[in-house]
Amino acid sequence: MSSHVAPGDQVTSGLDRRTELREFLRSRRARLRPEDVGLPSHGRRRVPGLRREELAQLAGVSYAYYARLEQGYGETMSTDVLDAVARALRLNEEERDHLIRLAQPERQSAAQAAPPPQQLRPSVQHLLDTLCVPAYVVDRRLDILGWNRLAAAVFGDWGQLPPEERNVARLIFLSPEARERFAEPARTAQRIAGVVRMNAGKSPGDAHFTALIEELSRKSEEFRRLWARHEVSCGTVGEIVRMRHPLVGEFDLVHEPMALPGGAPMRLVTYHAEPGSRSEEALRMLASWEMEPLG
Repeated sequence: MSSHVAPGDQVTSGLDRRTELREFLRSRRARLRPEDVGLPSHGRRRVPGLRREELAQLAGVSYAYYARLEQGYGETMSTDVLDAVARALRLNEEERDHLIRLAQPERQSAAQAAPPPQQLRPSVQHLLDTLCVPAYVVDRRLDILGWNRLAAAVFGDWGQLPPEERNVARLIFLSPEARERFAEPARTAQRIAGVVRMNAGKSPGDAHFTALIEELSRKSEEFRRLWARHEVSCGTVGEIVRMRHPLVGEFDLVHEPMALPGGAPMRLVTYHAEPGSRSEEALRMLASWEMEPLG
């Protein structure tokens, strides 16, 4: 990955709430054309997308009111107004939640608190060890807190890495070896960038998270490009992820993340193969080799 920042590239941590709100709204306006929402286009436009006044009209608010929101001042606006803006921008549920978090931080204070450094409960590690599918646990920053032997067989042995490098985003954007395990690394990178932005919006005061985003922005041109798109994602449940393994070749796994209750936010991420598929056989072969005794 290139660490060069070309002239004109804007590399920021993206954690300043007002800047983030302003850029998010602008990026969502830019992806809509007047004809998409039943408005006349009036010829060529200097910049792509809807104008502020058009968006305000669609949302049923005054231009000055919407302009203030896009300047980063949404604290006094009601959820009804924000919902109207979300509908006008055709935001999905994840994007709508992201908008409200950015516009009304005082209503999200508990969610935005930076979680302390986390350790995995022994019972959760025991759960991982008993699962017959690749599984690991991450925190909001995507630090990998624990994993099982089959996850190591599929994704690589994270135990060989220093603890500070055991982070899903760092591996996807900064580790060629980790990327080689994914048959569609660009698709995976897009999803992970969206998860990073979604989670960063929940903890804008997290210095560790800010440092991670700044490092990725400096070292990965791909991350900078994806970060500038302002896409958000909480991780696609049931998504098919195509893996590539040096021993069994390519196979498909179903991605199933789920929240773990209790304490700071953590997610259990599991992958399974469709029953009776060649992918299930590949996973079974990896499991049998992983369980063979050494020596």
